[in-house]
Amino acid sequence: MTDHIAGILDELGGGHARPMAAAFLANTVMPWITADATPQVREQMLAAAADLVYLTGWMAMYERAHSLGQRYFVQALGLAGDAQDHVTYCRTLRGMALQASNLGHGPKALELADSAAEAAPSAGPRLVAFLRGQQAHGAAMVKDRRLAFARLRETEDALSRADGRNDAVGGYDRAAYEFHVSHVLAELGDLPGSIQAMHRSNRARPANERQGRVHANGVLATRQWQLGHVEAACATWDTFLDDYATLSTARGDEHFAALRAHVKAQPGTRAVRQLGERVQAVARQKTAA
Repeated sequence: MTDHIAGILDELGGGHARPMAAAFLANTVMPWITADATPQVREQMLAAAADLVYLTGWMAMYERAHSLGQRYFVQALGLAGDAQDHVTYCRTLRGMALQASNLGHGPKALELADSAAEAAPSAGPRLVAFLRGQQAHGAAMVKDRRLAFARLRETEDALSRADGRNDAVGGYDRAAYEFHVSHVLAELGDLPGSIQAMHRSNRARPANERQGRVHANGVLATRQWQLGHVEAACATWDTFLDDYATLSTARGDEHFAALRAHVKAQPGTRAVRQLGERVQAVARQKTAA
């Protein structure tokens, strides 16, 4: 069920997937984890529940319900600890680090990312990459350039040693790595390098990851606009709208608000005018839905 909800998240957005996850947790999972069972079955059930609670917390964070996301993350840590599920425990700490970075708390983001890495002494290479990438972002947020690039090198090395299997929940791949590179470069003031890395991330991203793509394109277009590459930003925003029009996602709504502000601030060029017309059409479509 967790993998199924993760698929719905990618395809339709957190606005559809999170209520489904929350209902399944309340109506089905909670009675199961309190039912009589052998110690082995109980551990397996707690581990499965921890994975779903982590995903639900991640969706809440992504939908900007940060207080709710924190509560889910704390619950996931407790369940994973009881199940002795070190992978989900580390993933959850990493999710908390990502939340701290989204809220602009650099020192806390680095602290949580380091805690996640310390809790995973025997992790496989893909999980190591997953954790090191977040450490790199945290280091960049506190302007530790040397540490940030050292962590990125460790991330790339670990990812090169990972097998072909990538988990649906908490997975890490080349697209995620380049996304981290882009964030590190942006935090350290290299906006052109950040844009190039985000392009590489988009090229590597699987076609079905529509929610991830809508966020990446929103970030990319904002940075292109910030650099003064207005026509390139308009092209990226147009691609953003292809996905956003059919997704239910608060993070996408946040990017859409930024897009409308850009169009309003600089309406003069033909590309911006055409984009503005499409923005109005998508806004009407969203309102009607």
